[in-house]
Amino acid sequence: MIIGVPKEIKNNEFRVGMTPDSVRQAIAHGHHVLVESRAGIGAGFTDQEYLAVGAEIKTTAAEVFSAAEMIVKVKEPQPIECAMLRKDQILFTYLHLAPAPKLTELLMQSGAVCIGYETVENEQQRLPLLAPMSEVAGRMSIQVGAHFLEETYGGRGVLLGGVTGVEPAEVLILGGGTVGRNAIQMAVGLGANVTVLTHSSAKAERLKQEFGDKIRTGVSSPESISEAIMQADLVVGAVLVPGASAPKLIRKSQLKSMKPGAVLVDVAIDQGGCFETSRPTTHQEPTFIVDGIVHYCVANIPGAVPRTSTLALNKATLPYILKLADHGYKTALMADAGFLKGLNVMDGQVTCESVAQSLNLDYIEPIAALTHN
Repeated sequence: MIIGVPKEIKNNEFRVGMTPDSVRQAIAHGHHVLVESRAGIGAGFTDQEYLAVGAEIKTTAAEVFSAAEMIVKVKEPQPIECAMLRKDQILFTYLHLAPAPKLTELLMQSGAVCIGYETVENEQQRLPLLAPMSEVAGRMSIQVGAHFLEETYGGRGVLLGGVTGVEPAEVLILGGGTVGRNAIQMAVGLGANVTVLTHSSAKAERLKQEFGDKIRTGVSSPESISEAIMQADLVVGAVLVPGASAPKLIRKSQLKSMKPGAVLVDVAIDQGGCFETSRPTTHQEPTFIVDGIVHYCVANIPGAVPRTSTLALNKATLPYILKLADHGYKTALMADAGFLKGLNVMDGQVTCESVAQSLNLDYIEPIAALTHN
């Protein structure tokens, strides 16, 4: 199969879909890999490194898209990239379609086979291709939150870990999945006072067993959230409903009950955000302020550390890339029920139920789409 790796063009996105080592392994499987010139430079991979493992370097994205049978990316395609997709071409990348009706429409119009990293499941019904970036985003949520708590950026002017004789900052983490756990680790490590609210008492108990008296835990509800945000200096939104729009946990009317200069970090912004006042931002302009509360809503948080993120992502995605290339998308998807859940759009139809529900679109079961194609 001819695999194409274009340069990412989303604002301040420096990750790349395949590392030179991933390309080397794909070529060892008998495939041909086209890499757009300088596609990996932001993550520290030069064209020479790709050439050394057997890749073919193309000058433009158009050359990559026109020749490749499968496009491997990191972030969702931008409109100019959607226009280059074609019928039956495989697109393998993060999609996050639930809050993106226009992107979904463009992908439907392309006729391409669009497989989203974020909805692929493994045998444990976990999300193996989302997990590595959730780890990065969870850890960075505390890092950036601490940064924007500085008075210079509109924050409260408090140090996350405090100092002798001065209490640490109060950190509230909403969600106890991969993002939440990694945020907890960072916040605890920096010495903050940490409260975690999760959707289930069982998950709260597991976190309490893991972190002990370093954290306070509770079950998430409108009442518990309303009470907790009044004390918080930093709130991390770390909730996930796979494939669907994120629930709105904090309403605009509640901001006035928070401490002036508190920071909200919305890690769920890719899925529409979990705060009512959230809107996507970029690394170039990462924050905005509503009612005195700093909002950090960057939609590609791991893109700020592209070397680490690319290496972590490729370890997870490469086996799936090779399955698609070795066997073709129909065989690869039909042989693995969890992989099949990654199919979001195919032949102009939405094949992810949660996306269809979020966007009020017709839904066709992925197995039906594959067998009828």
